[in-house]
Amino acid sequence: MTRPVIVFAGAVYPGQFGHLCDYLRKTGMAETYFLTTPGHRERNRHRGDHILGFTPDGSIVGKTHYYYTAKLERSARIGRGLLAAVQAFEQQRKIDVLVTHSLWGTPHFLYDETDAAIVSYVEFPSYRSHGWDPAYPPDQAQRMSDKNIEMMHYYQALRSDLVICPSQHAKRMFPPALQGNIEVQLEGLDFGPPLVKPPGTPFTIGFTARDLSNAKGFDTFVQIADRLIRHGIDARFVALGESSGATYGYEQQWVQRKYKGEVADFCAHLMREYPAVAQVIDLPGKLPYDDYVRQLSDIDLFLYPLRYGVANWGLMEILGRGGCVIAPDRGYPTELICDGVNGTLLPDDPDVWVKTVLALKDDPAHRQRLGQAARILGQNQSLQVVAPRYMTLFRQAMDNRARRLT
Repeated sequence: MTRPVIVFAGAVYPGQFGHLCDYLRKTGMAETYFLTTPGHRERNRHRGDHILGFTPDGSIVGKTHYYYTAKLERSARIGRGLLAAVQAFEQQRKIDVLVTHSLWGTPHFLYDETDAAIVSYVEFPSYRSHGWDPAYPPDQAQRMSDKNIEMMHYYQALRSDLVICPSQHAKRMFPPALQGNIEVQLEGLDFGPPLVKPPGTPFTIGFTARDLSNAKGFDTFVQIADRLIRHGIDARFVALGESSGATYGYEQQWVQRKYKGEVADFCAHLMREYPAVAQVIDLPGKLPYDDYVRQLSDIDLFLYPLRYGVANWGLMEILGRGGCVIAPDRGYPTELICDGVNGTLLPDDPDVWVKTVLALKDDPAHRQRLGQAARILGQNQSLQVVAPRYMTLFRQAMDNRARRLT
């Protein structure tokens, strides 16, 4: 088969699939291009001529006309600009596969307007299905707005030639009737070298996520840290991540309502509630990538008490670099971790977590074995391994497209 022409689309580059796009092109597996917004194209122009631009039909970050359809309006502006760019591209070159981000490269205006097979990447269909803590619920307006996002994702599952989700956990959030057109594949990563603990540094227990949020389990981490401190553990605590906002939850609005501006964010709230933790924990915030990796190397034991989530590239990187991880025995982490082999899975019982942390602290050989296995198994999600899998999925989408037309 000749090399397919595959065009990736997303308002953010590299974002999801930017590195995959580059890798497929570099290795000659496909002729690939990436359509992104003008600013991202300009900042990454040095990466190659295959990074192309599309211009949304108006601002995608400014004010919208109606709160309840704000994200739909943003998606329409993206979709309109993407359609124009695809049509211009097709005047010069046939596209075999269009790989789109469900929100930042929304494909719904592309259906019936292109001969390319359309693949939609959907992280999860809605916040309703994703889940949120009853202690910090969305208000009615947020629930109503979320219904429109769910509607748009269901439509993509119906009309796209293939939908890709990052985990089985995410796929199960769709209605059973739509799951037949959904395949699971996590984005490929380039893990880099294994973590190497600097000599002479104290035993360190760490938390790392995009944000220090309830959905990521930061409040659970703080509760466990508080119990460990009261137990008298000799350890350093560090939490890596942004504290000023929550990506997947509603706790920030709860903080604003409770404290009327006196407390900045959920992290600050927790530090007030757990002063013993506040006195010892390091909170470096969002770091440049190289600094982030250096911080990872200091950590002997990673606690990942996820509450809600469908995939986490941070967790995947920790495993792929050989970190020793404790995670919940439910949900997405169970797709990556085999208990006692490449990590530890525990029930949602803080006392069990404390007991396990203390045992692993005193058993460096066991931590090393778990970390070594985590790195070996984590390589199954490297770009080199997943790229052929993606090519199979893209050909599957092309076959699906051909069958739809017959």
